[in-house]
Amino acid sequence: MCGIVGYLGKRQAAPVLIEGLYQLEYRGYDSVGIAVFDGKKLRVVKKTGLVREIETARQAVGRVGIGHTRWATHGDVTVENAHPHTYGNIALVHNGIVENAAKLREECEERGEAFYSDTDSEVIAHLIAAEYHGDLLEAVIRACGKIVGSYAVAVFCEDEPERLVCARMRSPLIVGRAKEGLVVASDIPAAAEEGAVLYSLEDGEFASLSGDEIFICNAAKSKIKKEPIEFSEEGRADLGAYRHFMRKEIDEIPVVLRDSREEIARNFCFSDFCKVLCQTEYIQIVACGTAYHSGLCFQAALERVCRVPADVFIASEYRYMDPIVRKGTLLIAISQSGETADTLAAVRLAKRRGAHIAAVVNVKYSSLARLADTVLFTQAGREVAVAATKSFNAQLMVLYLIVAAMASIKGKRSPTLKGFESKAARAIAAGEAVQSWVPYFAGAKSAYFIGRGEDMCVALEGSLKLKEISYLPSEGYAAGELKHGTLALIEPYTPVVAVLMRRDIAEKTMNAVHEAYSRGASVFLVTCFEEYCGGKEITASVLLPKCPPVFSPILSVIPLQLLAYYTSLARGNDPDKPRNLAKSVTVE
Repeated sequence: MCGIVGYLGKRQAAPVLIEGLYQLEYRGYDSVGIAVFDGKKLRVVKKTGLVREIETARQAVGRVGIGHTRWATHGDVTVENAHPHTYGNIALVHNGIVENAAKLREECEERGEAFYSDTDSEVIAHLIAAEYHGDLLEAVIRACGKIVGSYAVAVFCEDEPERLVCARMRSPLIVGRAKEGLVVASDIPAAAEEGAVLYSLEDGEFASLSGDEIFICNAAKSKIKKEPIEFSEEGRADLGAYRHFMRKEIDEIPVVLRDSREEIARNFCFSDFCKVLCQTEYIQIVACGTAYHSGLCFQAALERVCRVPADVFIASEYRYMDPIVRKGTLLIAISQSGETADTLAAVRLAKRRGAHIAAVVNVKYSSLARLADTVLFTQAGREVAVAATKSFNAQLMVLYLIVAAMASIKGKRSPTLKGFESKAARAIAAGEAVQSWVPYFAGAKSAYFIGRGEDMCVALEGSLKLKEISYLPSEGYAAGELKHGTLALIEPYTPVVAVLMRRDIAEKTMNAVHEAYSRGASVFLVTCFEEYCGGKEITASVLLPKCPPVFSPILSVIPLQLLAYYTSLARGNDPDKPRNLAKSVTVE
């Protein structure tokens, strides 16, 4: 969500900034801009739309600048609301939300200051300008002391043209040295290059970049020594022969499953974690979006295999329900980025109340990884498409490994997770059949996904994927709930997708299929049971490899990911960059 880049060095800044912004496109945004200082004047170029809209700004002269991709929070999607924002001699880019912006804006206007945008971010430029008396770092520290909310800012002052100042509070920010200069970025991909040395700022920390020096400090200006973060240059996105990253990332699922399983086996000390599991009396799971659905799948497996109860919470609701965190509680937080604001807030609350925090996360340098007592890393690699696919499957693999470990502790038998990578490859091949389903979905008014048990969890995820990138209204339901209201929405040819991977409840799920079909629905089936594929009620089906039902979401979600992808294309959308959505939701 939003992206910051900054550069100060020997190269021309504009091309560096624009290339960095391209690398942050995956985060989701609706406007873009850069500001470059040529030694005399600050040139600001801002546009609504994609980074390519400011390609002509590559010609801007100057060796210092800042750039931004904006995801609208305060204010419409307009050029005026795009970043960078300027006031007086100050220019800045900002990620986050200033919760007391209205009050601060009033104070600025009472001083006679005029505003040119509707954003909360412009307020920060005013605050810094008011506090500036020859020391930009001091001005930023003082201004940030007045802000309630979250922020990552990179600030430039025309009176100190050889300096950039940054600050972080509950929004990720990285600073470092590149080949020929100093860099600022929201995420590794915008700064990763051979030889780069990068540092992650913590909440309440500030950084002053000038010459070849990076000075990191707290609000009292006490220097903070940092260890460089580890990263790989895999951050540079490459489509290869694919049209879209989403399709490429689905094809990467088999490798991701193998790598995640082997990484846990090789580098994670399950014996230590098992001690935590042995002492655990209560398990709580917090996550958002797709990660929440992986949490539901985990809960279902944990209870079926280990007979251990667990509660799953939407992270954005967790802290507002005043949760009960008893002694012996293990809280498992799931997040691809490790920067999801609601998940981090839930973790901080649970930690204050005494829970042991285990994180299932894909990014080693993330805030969640640093907050957690125990970290289990997925090996999904960089996921560029906004809609999560391979990261969901990687989360399931790691979570199911926890289930297997807990089963071993309790002397219970767990199905094996070996061989799922080859089954996933077969599921991808079989899932290509959903292309024939697309005409039923592309022109539909709505769609519905149903299942029972683990299949219901997959139905929820399949529905989310479809609505995210095709913009087709869609809902996922427990199959038994279809008759408690939703059948009223079924009209002739309404597409209904049934997921059926458990033999013991197959007939129960098929009852819902009959009910939908008898109301005129076009019913599509994802199953591993061939005998259900040829029924008169089934318009079309995907036959998947058989696997332990409790772990079947790893496979059954794949055709639904493909269905969303192909439906998105048929409706003329970009599946990698759905409107209004961001990859990493770093604000509440």
